[in-house]
Amino acid sequence: MPDGVIPATSPYHAASLPQPRTDWTRDEVAALIALPFPELMFQAQSVHRARFDPTEIQISTLLSIKTGGCPEDCAYCPQSAMHEDGGVKASRLMAVEAVLKEARAARDAGAARFCMGAAWRSPKEHDLDTVCAMIEGVKGLGLETCVTLGMLDDRQAGRLRDAGLDYYNHNLDTSPEHYGAIISTRTYQDRLDTLAHVRDAGINVCCGGIVGMGEDDSDRAGLIASLASLPKHPESVPINLLVRVAGTPLAQAEPVDPIDFVRIIAAARITMPASRVRLAAGREDMTDEAQTLCFLAGANSIFYGEKLLTTPNPEASRDARLLARLGMHTSLSQH
Repeated sequence: MPDGVIPATSPYHAASLPQPRTDWTRDEVAALIALPFPELMFQAQSVHRARFDPTEIQISTLLSIKTGGCPEDCAYCPQSAMHEDGGVKASRLMAVEAVLKEARAARDAGAARFCMGAAWRSPKEHDLDTVCAMIEGVKGLGLETCVTLGMLDDRQAGRLRDAGLDYYNHNLDTSPEHYGAIISTRTYQDRLDTLAHVRDAGINVCCGGIVGMGEDDSDRAGLIASLASLPKHPESVPINLLVRVAGTPLAQAEPVDPIDFVRIIAAARITMPASRVRLAAGREDMTDEAQTLCFLAGANSIFYGEKLLTTPNPEASRDARLLARLGMHTSLSQH
């Protein structure tokens, strides 16, 4: 059994929790993912219950504050200016008060964190002024704040910290080996550099990836290993199921077997035991049963709201019904 994998006979006990490992290898993660499903789920639940209430789900809301026209060529993204058939028209950065109106509605609907995304390669100075005002306003409403603005340098990260930003989202997307098949306009190291600037500024990291972009099992293990071997694990780990958007290069990608997706959630939970593992994009196409398995595998955060940037998300009423059926509850706890 690979190092760090919990023996079935020795579930974690809260009194003797080890520090999370940051040296996971691709082979170790691949061995985890390949475990018999009942054993994998048992290990994931053991890790999850040692650090979290297994009946609690953290709620976040994501708003696109600047949509479309992005110069990057990410093959999955309809906001790329290179995918003109993706159906997304470029818009200007929203006004601060319009964003605060959305944030109030999210708070009143039960969100604990308000995430704001802009389709940029990196923010310009005058745009950063506006985003900082948004951050200050959202925090004033009692919400945690998260933004995703593309690449940052150390000075930009410092400005966001000074505005009170809680989390910065910047995903690795896939394994280092598969990355070149998905994006050519920025490197994997560019992404790692941005994450380092965010960490050095003292901002929490939200970083995950996407499953279903033509990667193989080894690449999926490589993504989780890359995340779990960062110098410090991301506080939030969004695991996205590819939303196949017409007009993008991945529109015809093969769908992912739901059990295979649950295995990735479980691997993320085991390798990053103290992180929030977020069931992110793609839930609109998941059955209630598939989502339930993801919760059992250790996912303990979701995005609430009808849209994730430009792609559909389940209606809040559907989420509320599912959580009620499962006897689960939402939380406003800080994490």
